[in-house]
Amino acid sequence: MAETGKIVEITDQNFTEEVDSQAGLSMVDFWAAWCGPCRLVAPIVEKLAEDYAEEGLRVGKLDVDQNQEIASRFGVRSIPTILFFKDGELVDQVIGLVPRTQLEELIQKHLAV
Repeated sequence: MAETGKIVEITDQNFTEEVDSQAGLSMVDFWAAWCGPCRLVAPIVEKLAEDYAEEGLRVGKLDVDQNQEIASRFGVRSIPTILFFKDGELVDQVIGLVPRTQLEELIQKHLAV
């Protein structure tokens, strides 16, 4: 993912480059335009991207309607789903609309490791 603090659009085509091959912690928000809870979690994800950029958190968003291959690869059946990758490996996931504190706990947990 290019710049820290910025949210990168993740696609089936760039997933390997932007997530699989990245060192450190990446958080990917699986969403769709028609999903109400996705719209509610979006500002939380954006703020976390800003707040944790200096600590090395990389954040991406993947539109499941446009990128079904990656969504299928990780078994994403409900959205929003947020997956956490450490050095390209899936280490955690959150399904559904959750409070910022729950996402923050996972970020801190995986940044500390």
